[in-house]
Amino acid sequence: MKHFAALYAELDARTATSAKLAALVAYFRSAPPADAAWALYFLAGGKPRQIVPTKRLRTLAREAAGLPEWLFDECYQAVGDLAETVALLLPAPRAPQTRSLSAWMAELLPLRGMAAEAADARLRSQWNALLPEERLVYFKLITGNLRVGVSRLQATQALAQLSGVDAKRIAHRLMGYTQTGNTPAAADYLALLAPVDDTQPGAQHEASGQPYPFFLAHPWSGAVAAMDAALGSPRDWLVEWKWDGIRAQLVRRSGAAWVWSRGEELVTDRFPELAEAAMAALPDGTVLDGEILVWQPGEPGPRPFAELQKRLGRKTLGPKLLRELPVVLVCYDLLEHAGRDLRQAPQQARRALLETVLATECEPGPGAPTPPDHALRLSPRLHGADWADLARQREAARSLGTEGFMLKHRDARYGVGRTKDVGVWWKWKIDPMSVDAVLIYAQRGHGRRASLYTDYTFAVWSGPVGDPERTLVPFAKAYSGLTDAEIAQVDAIVRKTTRESFGPVRSLDATQVFELGFEGIARSPRHKSGIAVRFPRMLRWRRDKPVAEADTLQTLAALLPGARP
Repeated sequence: MKHFAALYAELDARTATSAKLAALVAYFRSAPPADAAWALYFLAGGKPRQIVPTKRLRTLAREAAGLPEWLFDECYQAVGDLAETVALLLPAPRAPQTRSLSAWMAELLPLRGMAAEAADARLRSQWNALLPEERLVYFKLITGNLRVGVSRLQATQALAQLSGVDAKRIAHRLMGYTQTGNTPAAADYLALLAPVDDTQPGAQHEASGQPYPFFLAHPWSGAVAAMDAALGSPRDWLVEWKWDGIRAQLVRRSGAAWVWSRGEELVTDRFPELAEAAMAALPDGTVLDGEILVWQPGEPGPRPFAELQKRLGRKTLGPKLLRELPVVLVCYDLLEHAGRDLRQAPQQARRALLETVLATECEPGPGAPTPPDHALRLSPRLHGADWADLARQREAARSLGTEGFMLKHRDARYGVGRTKDVGVWWKWKIDPMSVDAVLIYAQRGHGRRASLYTDYTFAVWSGPVGDPERTLVPFAKAYSGLTDAEIAQVDAIVRKTTRESFGPVRSLDATQVFELGFEGIARSPRHKSGIAVRFPRMLRWRRDKPVAEADTLQTLAALLPGARP
């Protein structure tokens, strides 16, 4: 643990990418494989299932520090990070021991299944055996909050530099490594660094359901008039709808099928109909890239994302839920065919082969359309005389349940992550929906922003101007969209206009209006307003608008899918 704690401290103290990369390479070169396996898991974004409930950890730490609850809470608010707060407040260790990271993980993981009293005793014993500089990392691992300014890409580059294996191949091997519940071992880590065996291309993933690294799009926000100069002719691009679902790869190999989300979670059990469709319709050695959507048979478009969330939130999927919320995979790329990696083939060629595969395997007969209830569907292409024509077609996106267009160059290869080195994809999204809302609650941020109020709750009016009974109804929280200077200004206003405090939350006088943007909206019985919005963020500070003229619940309701203008 001491070695990993030193790496954490060095990474936290560095800002230069080259310095972080050098620190990573040095650590992986000297660390035992079993320790390196866990270090990579955490640095690449892995999080084990919750080991100790946060509330219990706070109680145990407060009791060990001999502090009243209010004083512990004040310390937590001042520091902004629970792991750091606990590490700072605990008494000095009584019997420090030197153990490796993998040894400590072997001690930590069983805590999850222990009875509370036994787990508490084990936890106290563990933190009393840790040196002060090790405790911070220890509690970071418990709370799942190990953020130290290292990206997955940097970890990949470090392994590539250490092993001499191409970074793209390392990225492929890493797919699934950070899946929740995974317990990486020395053999897993060494497999990542193994030399490439050119005599057996693809053997590493053919034996499993391992997906490919996802290729990501860049946002396009330029004017339509500038698209000819920047992008060339629309004929050089494949234009498709940008679906609002879950990005996924469907892998069919070795007599089985797997469904992987973009977040590298194995979600086959969440979407069993997709695995069944792959087994029934696709030959071995096929990998499809697409979007998972709730789509009722016979309906012209998919259901809102909120419908898909209902399936994601269930621990078990009964026949009734599968019947009421059927999903499809709208396929837009073919990454593997007959066991052959197609990622270096041009986009146009992959699309043509995808159309052939789906027509051959999924249709009932030659030339017949894909059945409307089939779980594997082809993402339709769109065509326009020019970019202005396509822009007009894009206006229908929201009514069709999409977010805009995807633009894929016909010669683009399938890259790794958000890159332009082998080709380019653009996401040309429609403008977000927006309303003017009133700031009513504020909460302090975390980490470096722990001393500032950066997390805000917004409300709209329950009725129109002139309604004597109208009140402000909270409907969304947002914490992004403002500059550092604006955050400092809002923080000063929060402190001046506080009415009440509820722990870390401050209730405010209604004095400030902000324009909030969001990507989606749906009915929600779980929210006081009856409405939930997706990805809310602050678009601008409406200093020009009085609070009384902020929008209403009726304004929000008019944005709901199917609402009459």
